[in-house]
Amino acid sequence: MNRPPLIPLNITIFALTTIIAVIGVPVWIAFNGVDLTEILVGVFLFFFTGMSITAGYHRLWSHKAYEAHPVVKVILAIGGAMTVQNSILHWASDHRVHHRHVDVNDKDPYSAKRGFWFSHIGWMLREYQSERYSDYSNCRDLQKDKVVMWQHNYYLPIVLIANFGITGLLGWLNGDILGMILIAGVARLVLVHHVTFFINSLAHIWGSRPYTDSNTARDNGFIAFFTFGEGYHNYHHIFEYDYRNGIRWWQYDPTKWLIKSLSWVNLTSNLRTTPEERIEKAKLQMELKYAKKRLVNLPNAEEVAAKIQHEYDILVQRMTDYYTAKKRVMANKGHDIKASYEKLELDFKVKELKHSFSIQKEKWQSLYDLYTTPAAVA
Repeated sequence: MNRPPLIPLNITIFALTTIIAVIGVPVWIAFNGVDLTEILVGVFLFFFTGMSITAGYHRLWSHKAYEAHPVVKVILAIGGAMTVQNSILHWASDHRVHHRHVDVNDKDPYSAKRGFWFSHIGWMLREYQSERYSDYSNCRDLQKDKVVMWQHNYYLPIVLIANFGITGLLGWLNGDILGMILIAGVARLVLVHHVTFFINSLAHIWGSRPYTDSNTARDNGFIAFFTFGEGYHNYHHIFEYDYRNGIRWWQYDPTKWLIKSLSWVNLTSNLRTTPEERIEKAKLQMELKYAKKRLVNLPNAEEVAAKIQHEYDILVQRMTDYYTAKKRVMANKGHDIKASYEKLELDFKVKELKHSFSIQKEKWQSLYDLYTTPAAVA
């Protein structure tokens, strides 16, 4: 098999920064020490640049999950350049292709089905995509964005100034230019590289698939902790235009928290979310599919499958009734309803349907747990 030629520049960057981070930085610390300021700046830039990718390159520009003030865009564009992961335009173009052709080896730029190494970093080491390096036809909207095109046209100077200028200036103010560049610059860069690369690799290998099994994307709270909330990747791949990845309040998603917090001061707007009903339906469909798959070893599999299907159908109907009524209440919000009695009746109906849905959901969950435990199908 003839493999595409290597990309010397990418290999040099990855090799050199890794050697400096793994060998150079520890040696420097051993002989010169490290102070608290360098550590704090390194941690800050780790989150700032990493979330410039997740909040900026990914959720803002690749998926248009929300809108941002021009000042926020410029900050995220500079932070993204500091990660040395190519321009917004190129990154978003690759990512949109990934979503459109996920897991299709000859089309997905970083298909997880080609293995961990390829999806993590290997896809950037060879000329796998030389034919589409300048094809941004799937990003015509971004080509109209002045911030995107400014960063794209001046990418290299922005990268150099942002990485060496900012860390160098902070190091000068702190009295140790080289130490700051090594710790808050190079070591931080290598860490950001690999935690964001985990989104393409590990998040497609390790975890659960509660919303869809049509692709390799997984949900994994542990990975989310290291990827600024991007570890809820199974959810993201079915609801890619949602500004959230972790939809529950307890799920670690600092990117979501940042976007939401900025909306409180009008720096972000039009935050897109997925309707609850669609999320519930996707999850229930996967539970039904998994339950039926687990029943094959039971002697009365057909009978149990019919029972599960029956309870599932009731649950879906009650869910539909509840959300339909809820939508009617929301539609009437802010408008006068002719008779106050009609409003009270509608509110009562929604509560009644919600209770009915909750009861059936509990019944379904008990039945699902009963027939999907290892003991049930042993």
